[in-house]
Amino acid sequence: MYPNPRPDLNDLPPYRAGQKLVAAPGQTVYKLSSNENPYAPLPAVLEAINKAAQEINRYPDPMATELVQAIADDLGVQAENVAVGDGSVAVLGHLFQAMCAPGDSVIYPWRSFEAYPIWSQISVVNSVPVSLFPDGSVDLSEVHRKIDQYTRIILVCTPNNPTGTSVKASDLHALMREVPDSVLVVVDEAYAEFVTSPDAVNGMDFFNMYGNIAVLRTFSKAQGLAGLRVGYVIAQPNVIDFVRRVSIPFGVSNIAQAAAIASLQPEAKAELKSRVAAIVAERDRVEAAVRATGWDLPSMQANFIWIQTANSGELKAACEAEGVAVRQFPEGVRITIGEPAANDRMIKVLSAFLQ
Repeated sequence: MYPNPRPDLNDLPPYRAGQKLVAAPGQTVYKLSSNENPYAPLPAVLEAINKAAQEINRYPDPMATELVQAIADDLGVQAENVAVGDGSVAVLGHLFQAMCAPGDSVIYPWRSFEAYPIWSQISVVNSVPVSLFPDGSVDLSEVHRKIDQYTRIILVCTPNNPTGTSVKASDLHALMREVPDSVLVVVDEAYAEFVTSPDAVNGMDFFNMYGNIAVLRTFSKAQGLAGLRVGYVIAQPNVIDFVRRVSIPFGVSNIAQAAAIASLQPEAKAELKSRVAAIVAERDRVEAAVRATGWDLPSMQANFIWIQTANSGELKAACEAEGVAVRQFPEGVRITIGEPAANDRMIKVLSAFLQ
């Protein structure tokens, strides 16, 4: 006999990361399955990483004091409004632990970020998914109808992963006017830097207007630090206090802290802004080209496109046969904006598949 894990986790779905492909002889393969930044780290960031690596025999600052202050300064808030963690997915789990007791409810759109139902089940809270509109956008009016006395957190992913649509600021204002003060609304903005729609939500605007807003962001996408795992949340001090209490000690390494701080310096921010603009321009090019082949796409606001299809498995196989790794879901396929050569190959596959 051996100790048995919790039986309620028998059906816990695993988090499925994007996979790499093994190249056939003479073939170049591209990984467009994980929404990674295609650019190499900035020289200043690499310098900070190399310097910090000289001290990996020491524990990192458990409070990430310098990084917290750098984020606070960058966003115009106080350090007491900021908590960091091992990627935004870890910070999300800390929010669940800080805010929810067993039997509470969490509302979120679906399909959306895969960690939402996973953290709900781990935290022993009731998972309340809300269907998207047919175009893949979030239905906040239905979110409002699902609120009850057990609701503790509402998750609003914008741009939504994997459908790429952004939430309109007017729609979120309408929801906030109806949400009880006891409910924390988490605006999950992993892809905030790629948004170009003037009508879209900016989480910090909402944080400055409402006391029950938390803004979840990451250094993985625009800053290209996916391999170092740094995420953070902006919220009121009472929420931040308990997020910090439940956080894993020393969760953000000294290398990750140094790289994130370097990414927030003025020269680095200017270069990163230029890179984001290039990715956005490439996204718009790809979006137009894919539409021209006959696919119907909503307005994409992240660093990927969403192909809604009932034949997602066949489309994934077609992409992989041409050396392009994509991320399959039951409702469709998510494809990261990568190098132009990778994107061009993907456009050809999508065109041929539709024909």
